[in-house]
Amino acid sequence: MLILKILLFILGTVFSTFGYLIYFRKKYSLINSFNLDVLYKRRDASYAKKLGMIEFVLGLGLIILAIAITTIS
Repeated sequence: MLILKILLFILGTVFSTFGYLIYFRKKYSLINSFNLDVLYKRRDASYAKKLGMIEFVLGLGLIILAIAITTIS
């Protein structure tokens, strides 16, 4: 159970960090081949913002889940 708590916390931290960097700091280069997709007009900045927000919220959810499991146990 301890490994699960640690894994959830680490994954939550990573997802929320990447989501923060993509959504708030606009570091779109963290998305694989995003620059080429923009060049060929397959994707735009709204896609990157949506992806960043999804990662950010998912990361926060995992961190909250890890904290909840820790306080219950």
